[in-house]
Amino acid sequence: MKEGKRAVVVGHTCIDITPVFPQEKVEDASKILKPGRLISMNGVTISTGGAVPNTGLALKKMGVDVALMGKIGSDDFGKLLLDLLDKHQVAESMIVDEDADTSYTVVLAIPGVDRIFLHDSGANDTFTFDDLEFSKIENATLLHFGYPPIMREMYQNDGEQLIKIMKKIKGMNVATSLDMAAMDPNAEVARKDWEKILEGTLPFVDFFVPSFEELCFIMDRDNYERLVERAAGKDINEIITLADVEPLAKRILDMGAKVAMIKCGAAGIYYQTAKKEEIEELCQALNLPLDGWADKKGFEASYIPERIASGTGAGDTCIAAFIASVLEENTVEQSVRLAGAEGACCVETYDALSGIRSLSELEAKIQNGWKKNKDIV
Repeated sequence: MKEGKRAVVVGHTCIDITPVFPQEKVEDASKILKPGRLISMNGVTISTGGAVPNTGLALKKMGVDVALMGKIGSDDFGKLLLDLLDKHQVAESMIVDEDADTSYTVVLAIPGVDRIFLHDSGANDTFTFDDLEFSKIENATLLHFGYPPIMREMYQNDGEQLIKIMKKIKGMNVATSLDMAAMDPNAEVARKDWEKILEGTLPFVDFFVPSFEELCFIMDRDNYERLVERAAGKDINEIITLADVEPLAKRILDMGAKVAMIKCGAAGIYYQTAKKEEIEELCQALNLPLDGWADKKGFEASYIPERIASGTGAGDTCIAAFIASVLEENTVEQSVRLAGAEGACCVETYDALSGIRSLSELEAKIQNGWKKNKDIV
């Protein structure tokens, strides 16, 4: 990794509890999750979860100098989480609230069905601007913020706290990255004006890296509902076209972000970047090749994994590889390619970290003829 470059990962933190289902694929979760039925399982994985551990530890495993800042409680889950982070020597910047409960997620990864999450936000809901130690951020090269839609204070008052944080970071001449999260359509968060929140936030975001489903839900609810209906219970990424994705990327850039990287699940990644005069300052700050970042767009089809165990953390590790590649001063095409490759490695395991490969390992696998899925059109 380039000497002197450092990342900070801020945002949602939890413990992930992932029961391991039998490998037989099903098309409908209700065929497995029936009331009164006893289901024989094949073990369980307990690991750190959320954007901060998933993206932060992936960056650490890739050789990036990284600090993690997430808010947890002092309860048993919090102690377990700190122990897990301490094994990687990244626990020192975590925020411990004696009065809060640590967030947890039960991940139901049923083969053949998109994941189901049973989530308690815990301490994430009280995370605010005042929790951050900016003295630990001021020397960073890039700060990544993950999952504001499942952190209550981040979307109250039209995103006042989120905007305040991202504006402060940009004012410190630190590059910024922002990821989103899926929302419960029946919850308070889904009724917020997320377009307004993004309009206030994205002028202070360099790299906006949401999933298509998250972004479409926020920005084009009518099309999102049409796609859900057409998908008939399957992943909507299986039926999307470039005509669904491209307009969303353009709106991201129009709102002020410099780079849009939209994760499209098993299909791949769509990317679009700002024009030369709008991205030149960022490229100079990060020593990125201007010709390799200005006015680019394209779709990177996904690599085919050797097996599919679980999608847990795939989006976060994909982002980690993208950030690591940015810090290595690669082009946007190289960075997106490596991001997709890391995501494919991640789904081969049940947790977010076991499948992580270094950028050089990913590149070698690609050069050895790693097969890809077809592009969307």
